[in-house]
Amino acid sequence: MSQLKLYYHKEVVPRLLETFKYDNIMQVPKLEKIILNMGLGEAIHNIKLLDSALEELKIIAGQQPVVTRAKKSIAAFKLREGMPIGCRVTLRHKRMYDFYNKLVNIALPRVRDFRGLSGKALDSHGNYTLGIKEHIIFPEIDYDKIDSIKGLNITIVTSAKTDEEGKELLKLMGMPFRN
Repeated sequence: MSQLKLYYHKEVVPRLLETFKYDNIMQVPKLEKIILNMGLGEAIHNIKLLDSALEELKIIAGQQPVVTRAKKSIAAFKLREGMPIGCRVTLRHKRMYDFYNKLVNIALPRVRDFRGLSGKALDSHGNYTLGIKEHIIFPEIDYDKIDSIKGLNITIVTSAKTDEEGKELLKLMGMPFRN
């Protein structure tokens, strides 16, 4: 079992039970999945950019990403339906906990001028989304071998019913929110 999952069961669950006065232990919110998404608008003109993004996302996540394709044609962007425009990967179970631990303890502290994350990026269901401008903050990426710096969206999906529950869960799991 992952260290973070063990910490969740031993420390986080009792504190959430105490804070929100749940009747049943099954009502306590938990992490369900983490989705990593790289949108590459430039991939329309340069298909090699997509190949390097797939490889780098595979290294970051430890799992093979899938190519996302355009759903609609947009003439102004010279985009046709079905053209590859990005890649994404969904992490669950052990890989999800390992990635979350790496994100919170290794990658986010490496962000330049990092003062914490905004607590307002939760949707109304307790899910948190953050954008990373430089994917090179992850230690697996070899700085010399990348051709361009790419952005990355990370969505953390929880089973929380409200933003307050979701934020408290993430805070107890080590997410560095701004005061």
